[in-house]
Amino acid sequence: MMVWGLMIGVLLYGAMVTSHCFFRVGEGHLAVLTTFGAVERATSGALRTYSPGLHRKRPWQHVVMVPTMEQSVDLSGEKGGQMAMAEDGTVLRFDSILRYQPIVARLEEFLFGLRAPIEHITGLFTCLLRNEIANFRAEGSASRDLTRADLSAGGGAYALIRRERVALNRHIAEFCRTQIGDRYGVHFNAVDLTDILPPDELAEALNGMIQAQTEAEAHYFRTQADCEQRVLASEQGIAIARARAEAVETEVRTLGAALAILHRDGTLRDYVDRRRAEVLSESRAVFVKDHS
Repeated sequence: MMVWGLMIGVLLYGAMVTSHCFFRVGEGHLAVLTTFGAVERATSGALRTYSPGLHRKRPWQHVVMVPTMEQSVDLSGEKGGQMAMAEDGTVLRFDSILRYQPIVARLEEFLFGLRAPIEHITGLFTCLLRNEIANFRAEGSASRDLTRADLSAGGGAYALIRRERVALNRHIAEFCRTQIGDRYGVHFNAVDLTDILPPDELAEALNGMIQAQTEAEAHYFRTQADCEQRVLASEQGIAIARARAEAVETEVRTLGAALAILHRDGTLRDYVDRRRAEVLSESRAVFVKDHS
């Protein structure tokens, strides 16, 4: 039994040692080996990297995986959002995404030149963003300062930055490309400002302004509809009154023509006396004027 136990132990130890002698590199990654903290180098002195696939190593060597695909740092949400002060003193919160990619030829600077590469890149981008926000101006000589439309709308720098978001992204990307470059072993691909949020006071003021504008527009449209309804009713009333007047005019003209015929025939007096008798016969009381 002791022999069998010893053999099983030796096999398990051998399997464990063997598992530490191989490592796998996935697609979109490169690997670097370190021996007791010292990085492995090629004969030329350059950093030795391992491409995707299965490779051998010594059991005491450590594998450092490096993603060579595009990476993104999401600076969003209540904790991730960055605060920055605009030109007019408005404190804005930005939800943004930084997209970068490690440079294969400068992996040593990215891995060993920085203690915490991701945290360092995040801090660098945050400082850069705040600087660009504080000094941002609209492009074009006619838009150097805040426009009157922005000021009258109550948004100030907030409205300007939201309107010129594309230009701001372009400024930040240009600064990363010209001023930072590949200094830290990474290439900044793009900066995406996903949302720009005003401070609570400004948000409440803008919401109040939007609500007041909505109520004013609703009142205007209701008043306009009421006026149009009244105008339509007046036009219909005029049309009805005109029709009645034309009917009365036709009746008067017809009656006048009939009386003219009776007058021409000499029977008008007889017609008047007969009509007077008919009216008196239908009346309940007759008042006679005394001419004496």
